Amino acid sequence: MIKACIFDLDGVIVDTAKYHYLAWKELAKGLNFNFTKKDNERLKGVSRMRSLDILLEIGKKDLDEETKLKFAENKNKKYLEYILKMTPDEILPGVIDFLEELQSKNIKIALGSASKNAMTILNQLKLKDYFEVIIDGTKVSKAKPDPEVFLKATQELNVKPEECIVFEDAEAGIEAAINGGVKCVGIGSPENLGKANYVTEGFENVSFKKIIELLN
Repeated sequence: MIKACIFDLDGVIVDTAKYHYLAWKELAKGLNFNFTKKDNERLKGVSRMRSLDILLEIGKKDLDEETKLKFAENKNKKYLEYILKMTPDEILPGVIDFLEELQSKNIKIALGSASKNAMTILNQLKLKDYFEVIIDGTKVSKAKPDPEVFLKATQELNVKPEECIVFEDAEAGIEAAINGGVKCVGIGSPENLGKANYVTEGFENVSFKKIIELLN
């Protein structure tokens, strides 16, 4: 019996990946190396500091901790400039209908995102009121694939992990769901998200009812 759904934010509800990419690319340019869209795939679902480490690895750069913190802060400022211009038009197709279907069936809804900017994004998109529980990067200390973010959401929703479905677009997020004993629906392409219980390109042509049938 599914009682709750937990959504990742970036790439599931809205495509903020492009803004992360632009901000990281600008940072790499300042360090005199190129950061490609393919490189950016490695950063999906990963914490800010770990993302910076991967970026520096790609550029073969070595920085001390203090400089790294400064760079991460600069990246976030650039990213915030982008997201503060976001509008509800940027919500991915089918998401609102899906959230409203969940509400009509009294299914609890939570956000489980590594983003420390999740509240800002939800406010910009006017989506905050759909979520009973919001677990973001300010409330967790362990990055996906650790299941902390999803398990905290289940605790606050007062449901068991096996009574939830997680919606994720990143491999690390799907592994986090599996590690937490939560069913997982991958949003994106099956070749990247093969470990999920079910994969769909998005919410446009899928209903909660259909997902339950497929998972059963």
